[in-house]
Amino acid sequence: MPIALFVLGLTIFSLGTTEFMIAGLLPELAQSFGVSIPAAGLLISAFAVGAAVGAPAVALLSTRLPKKTTLVVLLVVFLAGQVMAATAQTYEVLLVARVVTAVAQSAFFGIGAVVAADLVAPSKRASAIAIMFGGLTIATIAGVPLGAFLGQEWGWRAPFWVVNGLALIGLIGVITLVPPHRSTEEASVRDELAAFRSGRVWLGLATTALSQAALFGCYSYIAPLLTDVTGFSEGVVPVLLVLFGVGTLCGSVLGGRFADMNLMRTLWVGMVVLGVSLAAFSVTAHNKVLMTATLIVFGVAGFLINPGLQTRVLNEAKGAATLASAGNISAFNIGNAVGPWAAGLAISAGHGYLSPSWVAMAFAGCALITALAGSAVDAVERRRSPVADRTAREAPVTEAEAGIADELRPAATTAERSSR
Repeated sequence: MPIALFVLGLTIFSLGTTEFMIAGLLPELAQSFGVSIPAAGLLISAFAVGAAVGAPAVALLSTRLPKKTTLVVLLVVFLAGQVMAATAQTYEVLLVARVVTAVAQSAFFGIGAVVAADLVAPSKRASAIAIMFGGLTIATIAGVPLGAFLGQEWGWRAPFWVVNGLALIGLIGVITLVPPHRSTEEASVRDELAAFRSGRVWLGLATTALSQAALFGCYSYIAPLLTDVTGFSEGVVPVLLVLFGVGTLCGSVLGGRFADMNLMRTLWVGMVVLGVSLAAFSVTAHNKVLMTATLIVFGVAGFLINPGLQTRVLNEAKGAATLASAGNISAFNIGNAVGPWAAGLAISAGHGYLSPSWVAMAFAGCALITALAGSAVDAVERRRSPVADRTAREAPVTEAEAGIADELRPAATTAERSSR
């Protein structure tokens, strides 16, 4: 695999860390700015909104710009947003800084996926995307706990500066090691928008949003499930989350390889395993050993499908992939927001900490249905293709085509005689 993929992965690690680390810094932020914990939590919501809106907006505005140039500009904007956040003296400034970094981050994810896919042969697209987004997976394992540790030891501003240093290394790597985007298909704004006329693109986006709602709907409330239902102590929860993170890393790597072999089958299997693991929580949550095993399987299944989700949308966009890729990043963020919200409603209704897994299982089932619907549409179009080819072969020959055929016939006859 090209070294540029690993440069993109390192950059994604720093961008992903800044998104998730804020959850571990809420107490320090609330105390520093004199706001409540829920108000500090709006910093997470603001980031999600900025990410959902920013990716497609930047993709449209940068259609005519070279992809590498766009990535460099986005990293510069991200660095500026991080400096703004690290030096913020008021809550409002930090809130704006979070939106700025979210826009740059999500747009980098979307455009970076297009660049990563074009760095390799079409048969290796999913593996390339898995390597790039592996940085995001590692951020959930190491980056987030590291951010919380730095915040507790040296104050909440320290993690922002550390992430800025990593992003600066990523910027240098992108400038020096990522080659210019060499796609042979340059799409206009009209072409990019036209990709959304395809029902398969919308089914792909729906599958992404629903599957992520399933994943994060359960994961967002996994800590109280582990402590209040399974009976783990609070000190053991970080270790269990690391095991979950190891599962997500394995799932991402395996998902890339399997999706390159059979993309849709990987999605089907991944979603079935995801649904089964969510259903299993109701049985295994009362046994510490079984719950630990289920948590790891849940991590593998949740990330097994991610490379395939992004690759499917890129494939369906047919030469106008930038906006579709950015739209898929928005779909990820929409799912990340809707899943925890719906699961939170179930908890608030008094159904307990197992209810998020039931809500998530419903989302996983809907995601499987949209994936199967996309496959059905593919099958219908494949059946139509031979008919279209046969129609083309049986179509009347025009005078111009007949003339060309007459000119080529003597040369073909000569070549045939020579072969004998």
